[in-house]
Amino acid sequence: MALVTGSTGGLGKAIAAALAREGGTVVVVGRSQARVEDALRDVRASVPGAKLEPLTCDLSSQASIRTAGHEFLSRHDRLDVLVNAAGVFRKERHVTADGLELTFATNVMSYFLLTNLLLDALKKGAAQGTDSERAELNPGRSGASRIVNIASRYSNGPWSTKLDFDDLQTAKGKYSFMRSTPPTMLARVLLTQEFAERLRGTGVVVNAVHPGLVKDTALLQDVGGPFRLLTNTFGASADKAADTPVWLATSPEAAGVSGRFWAKRKELPTPGMGSDPQARKRLWEECERLSRPA
Repeated sequence: MALVTGSTGGLGKAIAAALAREGGTVVVVGRSQARVEDALRDVRASVPGAKLEPLTCDLSSQASIRTAGHEFLSRHDRLDVLVNAAGVFRKERHVTADGLELTFATNVMSYFLLTNLLLDALKKGAAQGTDSERAELNPGRSGASRIVNIASRYSNGPWSTKLDFDDLQTAKGKYSFMRSTPPTMLARVLLTQEFAERLRGTGVVVNAVHPGLVKDTALLQDVGGPFRLLTNTFGASADKAADTPVWLATSPEAAGVSGRFWAKRKELPTPGMGSDPQARKRLWEECERLSRPA
């Protein structure tokens, strides 16, 4: 069984469809019931007979994440693949009901919180990795559950290689998506590394992936402008961009690696704070603090 966030459009939907082709059940997660139902129809149109389940969740809201996590666990006690593919770009700064900046809440906190809520199910999936559904979802391989975090190459730009722990939520200075978004990609890589370290020996592997530019994505509707034009001109199709995430989620070759950053099935370097164990531990502690129920 797989669960894919951000699967109502673009890359996330392409990943969900590809995993459905492997034969396992795929939980399609989206912000609204209408968006989820549209995605279910689209995936079934491209994958007749796909085994799909809907799950509604606003990933900018911790209450919604907790509700969705509990809803999944009320139906299932195990999970084989978790793909965190949801994300946002915002032109202006917004604050969520939890008091968090929206980009940070969605791009970082949702990955941290939802993954932690589903860890026991992932560990059970690894422990029960010899059953028929795993054999379908991971042909030729058993015994490893996978977490795949969609991130982005962050090696360029003044805000890309270092987290400002005094301003993780871009509250100081002039807000822009070019300031707010790149650090969240670094944060995803750091969380991937920390999860991998904490899950060592459990049978759960965790990797991050840079899918490259993906054309015609709703992700850039709010920011528009030259960046969106560049992406739509030179980006790959969502189906092509899904190749490495799906490979990480299903292939025998990727079952034994964890804590890495990938693109086109090759490992990427992690410059700057991406190679700093203290940075990832500090980020983890901050995410723990910000995710405690009021």
